[in-house]
Amino acid sequence: MSLQKLARELDETARQTASMLEGITEALELLADKQISKDPSVREAVQLIITALQGQDRIEQRCHNMALAVRQFALLPPTAPDSVYDEIWASLTLDELRVPALSGIAAHSNHGDAELF
Repeated sequence: MSLQKLARELDETARQTASMLEGITEALELLADKQISKDPSVREAVQLIITALQGQDRIEQRCHNMALAVRQFALLPPTAPDSVYDEIWASLTLDELRVPALSGIAAHSNHGDAELF
């Protein structure tokens, strides 16, 4: 698989995860109804959905960042030093991609309170 095809597949993965949110957003709007939102279990469900939405957003951002990096890698000559690859990774916006010590551990970290977009 070429690097350009890999970048397209990452972008498509991001697009597909974003399209999944339509139904989830509709369910969240139903749960936000003033009559049922007084129930503590409904409020808890809303918070869980919001947290899941934030997770999807993070996955979408990761895919777009990796696609950008892959496109930049594809432009490099085969003799490019590792430092050039490191610079590309360092330029990404998500810490778990940019900072090597955080790579792969973001899912195990506490990200704080859920926020509605």
